[in-house]
Amino acid sequence: MKEFKQFDSVTGASDHHYVTSNHKGKELRKDVTKRIQKEWKTLENNLPESIYVRIYEDRIDLLRAAIIGTPGTPYYNGLFFFDIFFPSDYPARPPTVYYHSFGMRLNPNMYANGYVCLSLLNTWSGKKEEKWSSDSTILQVLLSLQALVLNRKPYFLMNQVEEASQSIQHGKKLPWLTMKKFGRRTAKQ
Repeated sequence: MKEFKQFDSVTGASDHHYVTSNHKGKELRKDVTKRIQKEWKTLENNLPESIYVRIYEDRIDLLRAAIIGTPGTPYYNGLFFFDIFFPSDYPARPPTVYYHSFGMRLNPNMYANGYVCLSLLNTWSGKKEEKWSSDSTILQVLLSLQALVLNRKPYFLMNQVEEASQSIQHGKKLPWLTMKKFGRRTAKQ
């Protein structure tokens, strides 16, 4: 049986959300390419057991991550896929992240249209130290998605107070929705 590697390179990015991006990974400055390759090395050696990454041999500007929901959360054992695009001026600007929602909003910060709301991505307000800087890394983004977004109490992530009651109700249904989404059955909780 072939082992499924946590970090691996693949060919063909035809199903990646950002495959039609403007520069198609060919017009990146040398310093940007070097930085992305450095990040690959960091990911290869430092990913937690619940995060899997695929890079594309023919598209250095694209990356796909799968995050497994952690125990003690409504996302436990769910698979969450994210397509990541590195802009041509990376790391001056953060990567763009698309969440494969399959039409479902399972978290207040991950929208059904694939939009991900996270301070580190500069898609949500936050303190200066929570925002993207040129010292930030893709590993920080992945760990933030896992720890800050796919957490035990997702309804505390609401960006608007008036939506809190909906989110609390939604949060109570999350384990069922997660299992339904991935075609699994689970015992009543």
